[in-house]
Amino acid sequence: MSVIQSVTKNSLQVRILASRKALGADAAADAGNALRDLLQRKDTVHMIFAAAPSQNEFLAALCREPDIDWRRVRAFHMDEYVGLPVDAPQRFGNYLKAHIFGRLPFLSVDYLNPDSLASTATECDRYAALLQRYPADIVCMGIGENGHVAFNDPHVADFNDPAWVKQVDLDAACRRQQVNDGCFATIDEVPTHALTLTIPVLMRAAALFCMVPGRTKAQAVWHTLHDPVSESVPATCLRLHPQATLYVDADSAPVSE
Repeated sequence: MSVIQSVTKNSLQVRILASRKALGADAAADAGNALRDLLQRKDTVHMIFAAAPSQNEFLAALCREPDIDWRRVRAFHMDEYVGLPVDAPQRFGNYLKAHIFGRLPFLSVDYLNPDSLASTATECDRYAALLQRYPADIVCMGIGENGHVAFNDPHVADFNDPAWVKQVDLDAACRRQQVNDGCFATIDEVPTHALTLTIPVLMRAAALFCMVPGRTKAQAVWHTLHDPVSESVPATCLRLHPQATLYVDADSAPVSE
C-alpha cells in the first residue's frame, strides 16, 4: 500500500504517498475516475492543467489511464511566461504539449500565447472568453515554493479577483523556484512577467487535484495546511473547496501530519 496517511484540513483531503511515482499514480487514478464519471454525464469535459516538473509523474500516469474518451475533453493551461520565444522549452505550453497535449487525442487544446507585454491585454480577453464559454470541470495543479497557485504569487493573489486571466509580475521566490526546478540556469534568465488564470477561475471547477512532491515544497505544504486562509499563502484557498485533494509525498509532508 503506497498511501502512508490520509487526513482532512477543513474541506481539503490530503493524501501522503510513499514516493513521487506513487503520488503520480494515485492522483492519476483519482483524476481518471472523476473524468470517466463526468464523461458519462456530459457530452464534453473541460480540464485545466499546470505545467511544472512536479506534474511529471502525474501526467505520465494520466496518459496511461484506461477507458477515457479524450476526444470529448477540452484542454487548457493555467499560466504562461510573457516574452519567451515560441519554441522556448521553458514555455509551459511546450511542456504540456510534450507531456500530455501532444500525446492524447483531445477535442481541443487552447494555449495561452502572450507574445509581448504590449499584447497581453488582448490575450487575457481572448482566453477569458474561452474559459467563460467552456467553464472548467477539473483542474490539475500544483503549489509553488512561495505558496502560489498558478502564477498567483502572494503579492498579486486575490480570492475575489474580478478578472479571469491577468498579467502579473513574478516575485523573487517564484522566479528562484524556476531555477531550483532546473528550468533556467540563473534567476536573471527567468522572465519577470506572466499571464495567469486567477484564483476564482480555478476554484470554480467541480474538482481540484493538486500534486506537490519534493523536499523543496515541504514548507509551502506546511503553510498551506496550517496558516490562516488568506492571500498571504494563496494555496490555503484549497481548504475551502468542497472537492479538492492534495497529494504529497514523504519529502513534501511529514508522516506525522
